[in-house]
Amino acid sequence: MSAGDATDAALAALFPGQGSQVIGMARAFYDASPAARDVLDQAEAALPGLLELMWEGPAETLQLTANQQPALVAAGAAAFAAYREAGGPLPRYAAGHSLGEYTAHVAAGSLSVAEAVKLVRARGSYMQEAVPEGAGAMAAVMKLDAAAIRNACQHVDGVVEVANLNAPGQTVISGEATAVAAAAERLKADGGRVVPLKVSAPFHCSLMQPAADRLAADLAAASFGEPAFGIVCNVTADLLPAADEAPAMLERQVTSPVRWVESVKTLRALGARRFLEFGSGKVLTGLVGRILPDAEAHAVTDMESLRVALGEAA
Repeated sequence: MSAGDATDAALAALFPGQGSQVIGMARAFYDASPAARDVLDQAEAALPGLLELMWEGPAETLQLTANQQPALVAAGAAAFAAYREAGGPLPRYAAGHSLGEYTAHVAAGSLSVAEAVKLVRARGSYMQEAVPEGAGAMAAVMKLDAAAIRNACQHVDGVVEVANLNAPGQTVISGEATAVAAAAERLKADGGRVVPLKVSAPFHCSLMQPAADRLAADLAAASFGEPAFGIVCNVTADLLPAADEAPAMLERQVTSPVRWVESVKTLRALGARRFLEFGSGKVLTGLVGRILPDAEAHAVTDMESLRVALGEAA
């Protein structure tokens, strides 16, 4: 890659999670960047039919958990490869939202894209199968802090837990459908705004333990190397201590909340002043703006936005 080993100490790379998928994702990178094309061809070889699904849909099939997870990993890895090929320096640190942590490993060279897309395909299937359809639910809660939300969940019968701490005033709860509904009523009475999410399973809560148990064997069999830059883990909101701890972190992630607010603040404490989101959509770019209003954040989703990012990163 033309950027060589140059590193921008003030730069952090971000990789999105579920909900950022769109039909046509990464097609521009495939057409314009040999490095991105190679990444996407490797993903396609590992999961035949993935690129057609990413580019042609149908949207309802792409939206299935077992499909959108590998699609988002492939798109994020391709965007990062195009960025590096075009001269973008390595970030000093990175973080990914939920499945995006796998993309961070691909970008860091600690996991191959072929292994990553197969892992998250299995992860998505296991998560979908862990809870009967309709038995689980998730909801976004606005206008209340995380402590108030946790307190409300603790006073409801059944399983309902904090799943994503996305931004100040935006927290997601997850669990049994009846318990989520009961918590929602309590939270609305407390002044919160609650929006049910269109998801196929209650992610990042204890109901996902069967999925975590099944994924553990796949993670143990995968080959994780030393990352080229530091990766902040969802589970701890801190740097991955050692490469051999990556499987355990990713296993715990399935049942643990995504500590995104803390993760972004950790990146800032480590020296990050600019944030580039690689792949599809601009969800994380928006969240960074809410967590760190003075930070520079930009989404790299096509060649035009890549050129803008290179100007910002120069």
